[in-house]
Amino acid sequence: MEGPKHNGEDIGHPAETDPLAETHENREELVATAATVAVVGAGVLVFEAALLPGLVLGVAAMLVPKYLPKIGAAVNPLVKSTVRGAYKIGQKTKEMVAEMQEQVHDIVAEVDAEGAGKARAPVA
Repeated sequence: MEGPKHNGEDIGHPAETDPLAETHENREELVATAATVAVVGAGVLVFEAALLPGLVLGVAAMLVPKYLPKIGAAVNPLVKSTVRGAYKIGQKTKEMVAEMQEQVHDIVAEVDAEGAGKARAPVA
């Protein structure tokens, strides 16, 4: 028996491209991992609660490489807009500091000019 055809070409068997099979395996793996983490977490809580942050970091370090590409694609626009905003704020801050510095220099120059004028004037 031949597989399904499209315009006379064999497009393969539907079982070969079944996305549900991979999803089911991933879910089983995720459930097994979650159960292991829960058991270890309960043990950590019983013996020493201070170890719990290390456990959380370890689990995160284990899961990040697996799910990071999916997360990275979703977070990319947020990171770009954050960097743009930070850059604009930096530029505005630089402009404000330059203006304030110029005003301070003007005030200092005025004070110096007043001091020099008073030094020249004879005391009557």
